[in-house]
Parts: sequence; C-alpha cells; structure tokens
Amino acid sequence: MRLITWNIQWGKGCDGKVDLARIVSVAKKLADADVFCFQEVSENFTALDGGVEQSAVLAKLLPEYRPIFRPAVETFDGDGRARRFGNMTLSRLPVVQVVNHLLPWPGASQVRSMRRHALDVTVQTAFGPLRTVNTHLEFHSAAQREAQIMRLLDLQEEASTGSMVARREHVEPYGAQTLAASSLLCGDFNFDVSDPQHELLQRSNRRGLNYRDAWTICHGDGARPPTCGIHDRAQWPNGADCRDFVFVSEDIVSRISRIEVDGVTDASDHQPMLIEIAD
Repeated sequence: MRLITWNIQWGKGCDGKVDLARIVSVAKKLADADVFCFQEVSENFTALDGGVEQSAVLAKLLPEYRPIFRPAVETFDGDGRARRFGNMTLSRLPVVQVVNHLLPWPGASQVRSMRRHALDVTVQTAFGPLRTVNTHLEFHSAAQREAQIMRLLDLQEEASTGSMVARREHVEPYGAQTLAASSLLCGDFNFDVSDPQHELLQRSNRRGLNYRDAWTICHGDGARPPTCGIHDRAQWPNGADCRDFVFVSEDIVSRISRIEVDGVTDASDHQPMLIEIAD
C-alpha cells in the first residue's frame, strides 16, 4: 500500500500559479499511490481558487479514485454559495467508512486561527481495515495545536481499545459501523521535529495502539529532509523546516518498507511525502 500526503496550498506553486493538474502530475510521478491525502483544498474562496470547486477538479483528474472532501471551514457568501476549505482523501482501495472530526478550537476569538479537522477514512487493505487520518493542525496557536493533538490521541485510544467491524450487509445504521484499531495519521502538523509537541505524538503511551513516527522507524533519529520552505522563502523567511509527518499505529510499524520526501518540486510551499506499507 502506498500513500502520499501533501499540503498542496490550494494548488498554488512557488511561481504563484494555481495549477491542480500540476499537483496531480507531481504526486503521480512520486508514486503510483493507492491513497492521496491532500491538505488545503479550497472551494469558492475566490481570492485563492478563482471561484472553483477544487474537490471536483481533483476528482476529475483522478477518476479511478474515490474522492472524499470534507471542510473544516464552511461559510456562505451573499448569494448563498458555500465556501469551503479543508482536506481531501482520494482512495482506489475500497472505502469502508468516513468520519470527519472537527478538532478543538480553544480561544478562537483571541488569536488569528481557523477551524481544523481530521478526515478519518477507513480503507480496506490486504492486512485489514486501516483508518487513514488526514489532518492539518493550527499554525498560529501552540495551545490550540496541543488541544488538537490530544484529541487525535483520544480518537486513536478510543478506536484501538474498542475496535469493531461492520456487518457484511449495511442494511441499517447500527450495523454499518467500523472502528479500525490500525491507523495511519498524516498531514501538516505545524510543529517541527524538535518541538515537544512532536514527542507528545511520537512517544504517546495510552491504552491501546499508540502512534509512532514512520520516518524515525525507517531512518532513526538523525537529520531528516525539510518538508516546507525549501523553495518559498517569502512565506518561510527563516528557511526550510520539517512540519509534515506520517505516524502509524504500533501494530503496523513492522510493515513500513519505505518513506521519502520529494524535495525537488516547487508546486506548493510544502513537499509531498510518500509512505509504503507492506501487505
């Protein structure tokens, strides 16, 4: 199973052009992925996307994948048209269940921030159901970010201590619920690897199956490649940084066969990251 996670900055490259076809081309060149997890997908925020529903464009560009877009931000303009901003997961593996978790937003009126979420898509893999959790945590507020991390840990503890699989025929809501213990958590976390918040996730010690940093598992604790600010120094004046991660639940640690970052592309201010998990 191959998964690519990428903060695509609504398709805006370092050349200032918004080009979703370029995003898809770069992602597919990195790997023939089974699942794409994109952050910062925009719909009808004209200043960003030119009034386009980007989830529909991405779905059309990847027709063999099931497209799942959920907003963290949903507002309406004066004409009643919805404006949405959030994460999108596209899977060619069978999709079992979708849950959109809105994450905590404490002190929202006291600091520049926006609503954040975790798009939780359970896919059927060769080794069983897997929750792919596609998230993007708060940039401006460390306190909000920590509350969001704690919620992600709560969700994993809940899933891995009370897992269940839906009945074969989903004929009514009670029989249609799957809660997979195995999980892959990915996205733009807006902390760097030296931040204590990274350790909060990487060294969690809850009941059930805890998350572990896939890069550390494969490559150890040495220097790792940056995932943002390589090509865009306007938004990242302090230089390149590592803010994008993949964490996996402890039961699939031994299945990780590789993880890498594409540091060449400038199709976004962030870099795409690939993880491969053995069947």
